[in-house]
Amino acid sequence: MRIIISFIALFASISLLQLSSGAIGPLDVLSGVAEGFTSTQIGMLGSAHFLGFFIGCWWAPRLMGTVGHSRAFSAFAATGAIGAIAHPMLIDPIAWALMRILTGLCVAGCYTVIEAWMQARLTNSNRGRIMASYRTIDIVVSASAQLMIGALEPASYMSYNLLAILCCACMLPIVLTKMKPPETPVSPRLRPINTIKISPLGASGVY
Repeated sequence: MRIIISFIALFASISLLQLSSGAIGPLDVLSGVAEGFTSTQIGMLGSAHFLGFFIGCWWAPRLMGTVGHSRAFSAFAATGAIGAIAHPMLIDPIAWALMRILTGLCVAGCYTVIEAWMQARLTNSNRGRIMASYRTIDIVVSASAQLMIGALEPASYMSYNLLAILCCACMLPIVLTKMKPPETPVSPRLRPINTIKISPLGASGVY
């Protein structure tokens, strides 16, 4: 239990992020319908999110190695907040797709930082218990984010502003925690080929 308590700040940060990022996808769909976007344009928004997600997976290890865990997390979270709050400023599917790239980058980057931080502190004796708690919290909060759609008005400044506030708030626990960030090798690289060599079954399962 003590080890779980030590990760409360990380769990709180990722929960606030998930509330924001988990709601913006469905909100964009409803808002796009309200603004008269076509089905293709709405689908493009989802694709843009995963393009940003890919960029975040590639960039996050490099940024962590350059500026550290806390600063990298804050940079990615700020990017996501910008992407969310900019939606009402320009009602255009292309512009929204660019904003969704920012929010996708934010999600991938923040999750990479949190999970790298956790893995650096875990041991084989407690890894399963902590990761199970982490995933349980993540799934519960993700489901809660979907339920927020019932209270969010489509194509509303207030709705996107609320999600941006939650994204900004996710920075507070991680930057205020007394837990020292782990050491990170300088600019570690994403090496998918090495991943396949180390765990071919896991890599094939992902694909």
